[in-house]
Amino acid sequence: MGILNNKITKEELKPGDHIYSWRRAYIYAHHGIYIGDGKVIHFTRGAGQEIGTGTFLDTIFSSSSPDSSDTPCPICGNQASANGVVLSCIDCFLSGGELHLFIYNVSPLIFLAQARGGTCTLAKSDPFEDVLHRAEYLLENGFGFYNLFKNNCEDFAIYCKTGLLLFTSVNVGRGGQTASFLAATTAVASSPLRFLTTSFSGLSAVGLASYCVSRLVSDIGVRRDVKKIPVEILISRSQ
Repeated sequence: MGILNNKITKEELKPGDHIYSWRRAYIYAHHGIYIGDGKVIHFTRGAGQEIGTGTFLDTIFSSSSPDSSDTPCPICGNQASANGVVLSCIDCFLSGGELHLFIYNVSPLIFLAQARGGTCTLAKSDPFEDVLHRAEYLLENGFGFYNLFKNNCEDFAIYCKTGLLLFTSVNVGRGGQTASFLAATTAVASSPLRFLTTSFSGLSAVGLASYCVSRLVSDIGVRRDVKKIPVEILISRSQ
């Protein structure tokens, strides 16, 4: 995989792949599970709806759904007003963006070499049959309410690939994008290590180290507060 991204072509896709596409000048990425035949199952929110943070971010972040169009997609219909777990063609999923493959079972060195979170994880993926079963089951039964920090599209895709869920009472999601945001905030604002040096280079080194450590310990592949939950039990508990 590349250091900054892992672009692939549509011809390289395999059923069960976790894919993503960057949105809004690389501010965030939208994630989904490719199921074959040019179709993707992904977790999204409807256009113009709040993402559930209760903050000003609800008005800044645009919908992860494709832009509204007067002409429905001839393959999957009009997905601009879609909400929850949806099935769409890959072109509607990409919404004009480039296709990337999310990588599983990477080494800690490769993980830390990524400039941004939300591109890979140390966790291992389950066989593609299990991945497709979870994705299709959630397509029929839902994945709860979309929330940027606790239950987003990357969290959905990672659960489909691994079956892992956090069981701690403090749940900030399973995705690398959320972990990177929190790690950056910690590195800049709250790391006690910043008092060990006053030089610019020292502060930069301390901040980078804090960012890397925070990202690593937050990855679902190394956390201890996770359990593998069958999708049927997940849905029965939510109901």
